[in-house]
This record gives sequence, structure tokens and C-alpha cells, in this order.
Amino acid sequence: MNSGMTAVAERGWLRALLGQPALLGIWCIVASFGTYACMYGFRKPFTAGTYLEEPYGVGIKAWLVMAQVLGYTVSKFVGIRVIAAMPPSRRAATLLGLIGVAELALVLFAVVPRPYDVACLFVNGLPLGMVFGLVLGFLEGRRMTEAFVAGLCASFILADGVAKSVGASLLAAGVSEAWMPAAAGGLFLLPLVGFVAMLGMIPPPTAEDVQERSVREPMSREDRARWWRRHGWGLAMLSVAYLMVTVLRSLRADFAPELWTALGTTGQPGVFARSEIWVALGVFLVSGSLVVVRDNRRAFNLAVGFSLAGLGLVGLALVGLKAGVLPGFAFMVLLGVGLYLPYVMVHTTLFERLIALTRDKGNLGYLMYLADASGYLGYVAVMFGKSWFRPAGDFLTFFSGASGWLAGFAGAAFAVAWWRFSRMASEPSRGRG
Repeated sequence: MNSGMTAVAERGWLRALLGQPALLGIWCIVASFGTYACMYGFRKPFTAGTYLEEPYGVGIKAWLVMAQVLGYTVSKFVGIRVIAAMPPSRRAATLLGLIGVAELALVLFAVVPRPYDVACLFVNGLPLGMVFGLVLGFLEGRRMTEAFVAGLCASFILADGVAKSVGASLLAAGVSEAWMPAAAGGLFLLPLVGFVAMLGMIPPPTAEDVQERSVREPMSREDRARWWRRHGWGLAMLSVAYLMVTVLRSLRADFAPELWTALGTTGQPGVFARSEIWVALGVFLVSGSLVVVRDNRRAFNLAVGFSLAGLGLVGLALVGLKAGVLPGFAFMVLLGVGLYLPYVMVHTTLFERLIALTRDKGNLGYLMYLADASGYLGYVAVMFGKSWFRPAGDFLTFFSGASGWLAGFAGAAFAVAWWRFSRMASEPSRGRG
């Protein structure tokens, strides 16, 4: 009896704590950032290895990376249905189950002989692709969602380097390349369980949240079909824009050494990290600031405007570099801000406010995974292209040309999407009943 009364008292204390908006905000950001950062511990440490064997004439590491990315991409397509239909009560358990499958795949990676262990990295990527959507489900539909998701998105930049550093440290400590990924995952397992437990304690949106952002519910096949019937063109255009931005972002990240060399910056291993700090600071200040905009239509329009402004920065950076008035470091920072602004706006604001604006039955996971599936499909194309394509001469020249065209296409797609949604949003919702 006493233990039961103590548990009730503890739950009451926690409810009171999370009833304070400021404390709830800190709790949500820490829980979501920590969970997704720990997920990187099951995804990225293996890239710290060299894996020098060369079956089929290509370094095994390239095959490992492509296998994992392919599994991650397939997961995004599966997640369109799975994440959309996930009941809130099952999110935490499902998340832990997915991480368990990913860790098991890393254990198998250590014991399965090469080159068949490549399949284990594909299996590792399959469950991890759905983690983001599950975490997002705890944060959406709230007046502070932009701030919460901006904090979550910070893990995109910071956790990647931390996970690789953990992998490198394990290798330096004598752990073999085969066992290092599983060992790294084991180190992240306990903190991940703690952060997922924090996610599970987040209370549902308040009545005020629902009034401003609409209720978020699991979606059936008919619900998903209804979204496409009403908003198919707009969703397709946002997905095309997201695809273009994702490809450019991937090119900038994966070919960063070639870009810095062409810009005349060599022998400075910390230069990319320094540039990303400025990129992250600028992007997340802008994306998080939209939380103060209460009107959903205005916030949606501002998010599209910020996305177009970001693509304009890409053009400005290219013109400044070509004219010789922009140093290499400033070019990379402007380019990064310009690409991450639309990328993060899709995550934090565009879909979140679109649901609130139309009041159609839906959730953020469904719309985000529609865009993510196309974006990662483009990323797979980049990864496969990287394994055989090397442009002759200066890579910067090739990248500058590709950036101009893809940024232009992305801007046009954003503009068309804004035009479509500005018309449809004024119609009465037919999403319920």
C-alpha cells in the first residue's frame, strides 16, 4: 500500500513538473535530442572503420555505407504507413524494439563472414529509419512544436560526429572493426532507454494546444488517401523541393573534402566543424523563432518565405564566389545556411502548420515520411553515383553548376506548393466524417 501511494505521489509530482511550460519545453528537448542522438550510436560508429578489403573492385566500406543507406531508405517508405497509423501508447515500446533489432544486426555483422556481412548493415538501417517519426509523434501538435523539433534537429549535426568519435575511440582501445559497431551500440543502449522513458512521460497536448494546432490521430488508409485527393499536388511539390535540397545537402556533406580543397583550404581538419557551428546557430535560431507566430497561415507563409530566402542565399553564395568577393569559409557557411533553412523548415514548421491550418485528420509523421522517402531516394542515388562518378577537373565547378540548377528547381517547387496550399487552405475541411 505504501509503495503504491509513493508511486502515485511521484506521478503527481511529475505531472506538476511537466505542467510548467518552461520545464516541459526543457524536458521535451532533452528527451527527443537524447533519444535521436543515441540512435546515431547504432547507425554511424561503423563509419570510423576503414574496412580495406576490396571485393568486386570496390572498397567494402562503400558497400557497407550504401547497404545501410538503402535499408534506411526502404524504412522511410515503410514508415509512410507504419508511422502514420501508430497509436501514441505504442510509440515508446516500438522505438525500443526497433533499436533492439538494429543492435542485433550489428552483432550479426561481427560474426557473419565477409562480404555477406553487408546484408547485416542493410538490416541495421531498416528499423533505424522509423525512429525519427516515432520521436516526432511525442512533440507534434503543440504550441511549442517548432522549438521542440528545432532542438531535435540539432542532433542531425552534432550526434554524427560524436558517434564517429566513439567508434574511433573503441578502435584505438583495441576493439576489432567487426565488433566495434556492436560495442558502440551497447554503450548507447542504457542512456537511450532513459531518454525513451522520458519521452513516454511527456503528457498529451493540452486543450489549448489542440485548439491552435488541431488534434493528431493515427491515420487509416482512407485517411491517407483523402490527404492525397485534397492536397496531392501541393504535397508532391513539397516532396520535390525537399528532394532537391536533400541531394544538395548530401553533396555538400559527402564531398566536403573536395570542396574545401578546391576553395584552397587544406590541412585544417577542424574547419568543417567550425563552419557547421555557425550554420546550426543561424538555422535553428530562425526555425525556432516561428514558435512565437500563433497564426497558422502566417507561420506557414513565413516558413515558405524562409525556405525561399535560404535558396536565395545559395544563389548569393554562388555569385559571390564566382565574383571573387566571398572567401571560402564564408561561402561554405552561407551555402550551409541556405540549404539547411528549407530542410529544417520542412521538419519543424511546414507540415506542422499545414495540418493545423487545414484541420484535416492527420499527423506529422505521415507527411514527414512522404518527404523523407523521396529525399532519401535521392540520397541513395548520390551514394551510388559517388561510388563510380568523379567529375573531371575541379569538383567545385561541377557542384556550383548543380547547386544553381537544383536550388532553382527547389525554389520553383516551393512556390507552386505555396500557391496550391494557399488556395486549398481557405476551403472548408472535409477531413473528418
